[in-house]
Amino acid sequence: MGFLNTFRGRLLMILALMLVATLGVQYYLNLLMQQENDELRQLQTDALVLGMNLGFNSLTSETDRIGDMIAQPEKAYLDAPALERIRDILIIDNQWRISDSLDPEHLPVIDEEGKIAYRFLRDINDLPPLIKGERLGEDLAYFPNRKSEENKLADDEAHAVPIETSRGRWYVMVLLRNDRSEAAARAAQPLAVTLAVLTFSTLLTFWLVWRFTRPIANLSAAARRVAEGDLSVRVPDDLRSDEMGHLAAQFNEMTAELEKSKELEEQLQQAEKSAVIGRLGSAIAHEIRNPLNYINLTLDHLRSKFAPDGEEDQRTFKKHISQLKDEVGRINQQISDFLNYSRPASVNLRPTDARPVVEASLRIVEGLAEENNIKISVIEEEGVPQVVGDPEFLRSVFNNLFINAVQAMGNEGGNLTVKIASDPPGHFVRFEIADTGNGIPAENLSKIFEPYFSTKETGTGLGLAIVQKIVDVHNGTIEVESTEGEGTRFVVRLPRHQ
Repeated sequence: MGFLNTFRGRLLMILALMLVATLGVQYYLNLLMQQENDELRQLQTDALVLGMNLGFNSLTSETDRIGDMIAQPEKAYLDAPALERIRDILIIDNQWRISDSLDPEHLPVIDEEGKIAYRFLRDINDLPPLIKGERLGEDLAYFPNRKSEENKLADDEAHAVPIETSRGRWYVMVLLRNDRSEAAARAAQPLAVTLAVLTFSTLLTFWLVWRFTRPIANLSAAARRVAEGDLSVRVPDDLRSDEMGHLAAQFNEMTAELEKSKELEEQLQQAEKSAVIGRLGSAIAHEIRNPLNYINLTLDHLRSKFAPDGEEDQRTFKKHISQLKDEVGRINQQISDFLNYSRPASVNLRPTDARPVVEASLRIVEGLAEENNIKISVIEEEGVPQVVGDPEFLRSVFNNLFINAVQAMGNEGGNLTVKIASDPPGHFVRFEIADTGNGIPAENLSKIFEPYFSTKETGTGLGLAIVQKIVDVHNGTIEVESTEGEGTRFVVRLPRHQ
């Protein structure tokens, strides 16, 4: 068996593929993040450079303000994406006044006296943190946003550049927008993908474990059923190509062999039982039948030669003689049952009409049925074909079934119905014998065809066993359905003559 066909091989291969996939996805995400960070830094740099450029132009221009220059779309260096990131541009003179700004609130105004009123840098309270302000030296003390720790949760940032002019040191401070939530989302992307890969790996591992443990559970359940004596159980995982599939196949082979061994053991026991019955039947036939015949002949002689003169005495005498002859006949019938069951059945199979065989068997029980108010009905389908069978043996089958049906109904009356019809598949003729007797208890249904099993006080338990044997010899089938207290139905199927 190849390594990749084993469960261990497949598990290692899947784990290796998941590891490679995880590393590959992580590497790809790192590349994307690096590219996004580079683009973000480039956009930030472009915005800062553009802001500084606009500030320098504002310093060198006596008429144009920063807002006026941004409103001139013909200037190519005004990059729209970069402008979107610029929150404000402040021009700070040598006296720390705001001389120009994108925000109209920060621009100088003319007061009531006609003088220019400036806003000082110290008066602006909403400035974002100053980035790398330590490079400004002593001038850092004039920036209200110098302590970035106070505004460390702010999204925006400020950059200040000193410019030496003929009027002293001026500053250009650019305020840039910086969306921290966007940065957090980018930082969370690798975590989300890693979580998704881990979730998929966990689900796949659970599936593999379930797939591996399910055959073990099936084997455990099958072993329990085998321990309880059910050797027909089979594990459904024998088609797998891994170790569990081979184990399941070997388990099924083992149970199949055990089942065969059990069947052979039962056949051997049955054969030994039949041999004992055969020897017993032969002994009974030789040792008992001859005295029975003598007793029977003697009873006939007594009835004809020594009958009393009185009419009442004659009736009593004949009644006792008849009872004795009946008992002798019953013993003789039991001997015949022993012999019929123990001897190999030698049948003469030939095309046989079913109806005459059934009617011949019914004649045996007609008298008893009439005495007990039992109604007999025979229903035959039109055009029923002949069966392939031995009439004598078939008569024995129907004799036993009809006698059992009449005895099951007793003296309370009932209905005995016999139906003869072609079986739907067309290869058999179907005989249905139904009675309205006491029925058979559910726990006895599986035992009624076993030899020596009988619920009758005087029964030998061989009647239905002989029926089963004869039906099997004719390559037919017999089935029984019964409801206790409602009745019993036997269905016999015999091969039809083609």
